[in-house]
Amino acid sequence: MAAPRLPPARLSGVMVPAPIQDLEALRALTALFKEQRNRETAPRSIFQRVLGILKKSSHDIELACRDPSQAEHLASSLQLITECFRCLRNACIECSVNQDSIRNLDTIGVAVDLILLFRELQTEQESLLTAFRCGLQFLGNVASRNEESQSVVWAHAFPELFFTCLNHHDKKIVAYSSMIMFTTLNLERMNELQETLNIAISVIEAHQKQPESEWPFLVITDHFLKSPELVKAMYAKLTNQERVTFLDLMIAKIVGDDPLTKDDIPVFLSHAELVAATFVDDCRSVLKLTSEHQTEDEEVLAIIRLLDVLCEMTANTDLLTYLQGFPGLLERVIDLLRLVHVAGKDTTNLFATTGCVKAESDISSVADGFKSHLIRLIGNLCYKNKENQDKVNELDGIPLILDNCSIDDSNPFLTQWVVYTVRNLTEDNSQNQDLIAKMEEQGLADPSALKKMGFEVEKQGEKLILKSTSEAPQP
Repeated sequence: MAAPRLPPARLSGVMVPAPIQDLEALRALTALFKEQRNRETAPRSIFQRVLGILKKSSHDIELACRDPSQAEHLASSLQLITECFRCLRNACIECSVNQDSIRNLDTIGVAVDLILLFRELQTEQESLLTAFRCGLQFLGNVASRNEESQSVVWAHAFPELFFTCLNHHDKKIVAYSSMIMFTTLNLERMNELQETLNIAISVIEAHQKQPESEWPFLVITDHFLKSPELVKAMYAKLTNQERVTFLDLMIAKIVGDDPLTKDDIPVFLSHAELVAATFVDDCRSVLKLTSEHQTEDEEVLAIIRLLDVLCEMTANTDLLTYLQGFPGLLERVIDLLRLVHVAGKDTTNLFATTGCVKAESDISSVADGFKSHLIRLIGNLCYKNKENQDKVNELDGIPLILDNCSIDDSNPFLTQWVVYTVRNLTEDNSQNQDLIAKMEEQGLADPSALKKMGFEVEKQGEKLILKSTSEAPQP
């Protein structure tokens, strides 16, 4: 028996067939919704009809899930589903009225259920992937700048849809699901992520696999990094390789084109506590590189990246003061520099100085950079801080730092950081200045090296004065 014919719906002067039940009609609607004026005048009945087609086609997918032999006969259903999603996706673009209408019809729930059914199909048809992608695009558009829709999408999608999509082999599906997460996340929902950390970790993994994709990157830098509690819980569960990736993103946020805002600072002070405490506790593991049979160790790489983060954090004046007073940090850095420096005198390990330039990907380059960054961090921690300047002196750190000013082709910035650190150690600190002057007189500090660093020792009566011969270098 034929279905009763509904009166045709009018859309901006264009007659739309009713009921919509074929592919061409859907494609016509999709094209019409590319124009704003058509989106703004669309009657709610249009979306009811599209939803009816979506539900009917979903039934065919359910049958194929129960009977895999039916999967190869889904071509027409998948085409209809794809065009339904495209139509709805276009209808939502910058049109809150349509977003609300579509949401209130429970189309979001139907769409999520259908997408979850796709994973059950034992087929790799391109038409299935296309429908999958279009469904995710629709969810992203219906939630865009619409808090009520964001709430509904999150309620239906979390956690199952995100876990399914973030771990999918298709790059576009991973990217689109990351877009949905970026659009729907807020501070309250990040509390839910703390209870389902595998979802948050999946975003890190997605960024590792697709570093060129902006959406996983933005989820981490614009959402995850705003929650100290989530970061702390997540960091404890990450592998060392994932920690390196995550710390790289933290650096990207700190040094990015947009400086940290006043709202960011309290959050990043909490991150600074985590990073500094972890470094103080675990940094000696880097001494594994002193072994004659050293291999690329992911734990060591994570420690090296922690140091990189600390260097960038202490270059931020709002974070510097906190880290200058962090218990045990300066002491541990000097201790580690001493151990690494001694190890570097042995030519059989990765901390040994070398006369050749290595590729950036070589782990020995990373090890050499570690030494430079230790000295850089000492310099930052002593910047206009008398207590830390004196502490370095008390720990016999000044002779140690001066002993690192020799040229090392594999580490061309080492001398520059020594110069920077010596200047910060001696600024308005006569005791440290006197120590270096006496070292030069006793032959413990090379006058030519001091001159290269922009210093000279001048004798005035019975007193030795350390004088600057050039402008202080920029850190």
